Amino acid sequence: MSEYIEGQVYDNKNLPSGDFVKTEYENCSFSNLKLDQVDLSYCKFTDCAFEETDLSRANLNNTAFKGVHFTNCKLLGLSFDDCHDFLFEVAFENCMLDLSSFYQKSMKKTSFVSCSLREVDFTESDLEQAVFEGSNLSAAVFDHTKLLGADFRTASGFILDPEINQVKGAKFSLEGLAGLLAKYDIKIG
Repeated sequence: MSEYIEGQVYDNKNLPSGDFVKTEYENCSFSNLKLDQVDLSYCKFTDCAFEETDLSRANLNNTAFKGVHFTNCKLLGLSFDDCHDFLFEVAFENCMLDLSSFYQKSMKKTSFVSCSLREVDFTESDLEQAVFEGSNLSAAVFDHTKLLGADFRTASGFILDPEINQVKGAKFSLEGLAGLLAKYDIKIG
């Protein structure tokens, strides 16, 4: 990486055309951009914000996200499991993350607020104390996932097996109990 960019604001008027510059971005904001299928491999984003940006199917090979917030973004089919693991820290608000993967990702205390997480793969992820506030988890995969202290109280659509996932201290609403008992084919209510 030859460059270091700090404090820059990017929108649909000032992002150079062509390839995304592979460098380190710190305290930068990216808004109202259409970057679907963009190659972000080996880029580093520290304390950056993405707002109303489409990053669907972007290449995240060894991409570093440290303290990155995504708001009102379209993030369909992303392989976050390809991201660099060191200090990986993200937060999502009102984002579409359908068909994305966080396989084996450590994401303690990650916040998913009002997000669509349909068919997202959380297999073997560490989501200890994660918050799924108002998020739709229809057909999301939880398989040997660490969910200690995670908050599902206002989440919907999830089905997870407490026998193969670590759920000690996790929070669920009464309505969410059906998602914990689905494998038993029990009728509730």
